[in-house]
Amino acid sequence: MKSILFSTLMGAAMLASPAIAHPGQSAEEHAQEIAERRAYLANNKRSLAHCAEKLKARGNDVAMHARRSAAFEKARAKRAISQDKPYLRARDLDTVLNTSHESNLTGITVDSDPSILFAGNNSCILTPETTQGPYWVQGELVRKDITEDQEGVPLTLDIQIIDVNTCEPVPEAFLEIWHCNSTGVYSGVVANGNGDNSDSTNLDNTFFRGIQQSDADGVVVFETLFPGHYTGRATHIHVMTSQDATVNANETLSGGSITHVGQMFFDQDLISLVEQEEPYASNTQELTTNAEDSILAEEASDVDPMIEYVLLGDSVSEGIFGWLAFGMDTNNAFNITPAAYLTENGGVVNENAGSGMGGGGPPSGTGAPPSGAIPSGTGVPPSGTASLLESAAATTLLTVSTSGASSTVRFDERERLFGCSIYAMISSSAMEWLDAE
Repeated sequence: MKSILFSTLMGAAMLASPAIAHPGQSAEEHAQEIAERRAYLANNKRSLAHCAEKLKARGNDVAMHARRSAAFEKARAKRAISQDKPYLRARDLDTVLNTSHESNLTGITVDSDPSILFAGNNSCILTPETTQGPYWVQGELVRKDITEDQEGVPLTLDIQIIDVNTCEPVPEAFLEIWHCNSTGVYSGVVANGNGDNSDSTNLDNTFFRGIQQSDADGVVVFETLFPGHYTGRATHIHVMTSQDATVNANETLSGGSITHVGQMFFDQDLISLVEQEEPYASNTQELTTNAEDSILAEEASDVDPMIEYVLLGDSVSEGIFGWLAFGMDTNNAFNITPAAYLTENGGVVNENAGSGMGGGGPPSGTGAPPSGAIPSGTGVPPSGTASLLESAAATTLLTVSTSGASSTVRFDERERLFGCSIYAMISSSAMEWLDAE
């Protein structure tokens, strides 16, 4: 098994140079990473473009038009917004990262064919990454509404999962999402760089975390709020899919295999609108734009990784309806060590998640479940205590196996992710560079 360690310290120095993609990464290392990504992408599927004709032939477009239109009107009704209001699109669909263009708020009238509005089945980039996103907490609940008592701009997310190998929707898969709140804080984790690291009660919080099972069309719907931002990252939502899992009596998952880990991003114009609203406007952390995410900017030349959206009412404060389709390789098997666990007694830190510092391989006793599997229950004893994370960055261990090969990679929790990605889609040819030790 090949293994490699990527670990950096999350701190103020991470923003010293906008050309550096990951905190602590030198310009030379960044250039090498770009070259490696280009070499990989030249021989691998990057989007769902190859599935377009098949999806259209099976009626997927028509079904999605009708379903998204109905979901949009339902979201309006929930917020008592008149059905007669026009559809407002605050987005230039021909541009991914043009941060200087003005928003087009005239949009499409309510009398327009819904297929015009909801025609796009925007798809995420399928690329290998050297980072694994921050703060996954194992044991979160199966639920549609993940807002709890948080404040912010309402966001309804409609997500379709497509098998990149068969170009068919993936039914009965579980999609988990997690993101920070309006002021850039993740629930369930206590660590430097994540709000007040002296507030141990955040370990028990569960806001903006949840799981849904896809329907016959491979679709899941979440009710949440638009995520805020934190220093060094563009605004994003984390996603993870698993298959063949079982819903327990306590509405958690057990068993199954993790098949996709990635992120979803938003158009910069939409972010700018939201950031003018409270409590987002009170967030004192520095805002990192999509354009400042150098790898995302590089990918955007031929792939659009952003969530499609319309406003529910006359202003962004009334809510947003967003949708996206992304590709998943059902043959993948990811093994991820969480930063913490949610148990019946509250949150418990995974002490084996690592500190994000040091060299060599992963620590002994990784605490990871069997390769490719989600452990039964929460994976943590019902009682006991654990020290809070005091490191500047938590780490995650990720094992991926494809075509009989496997690799374990240790990733810094606060390193950037770019695009909605399938991480480390490993093959012997794509990962030859790992042999240089």
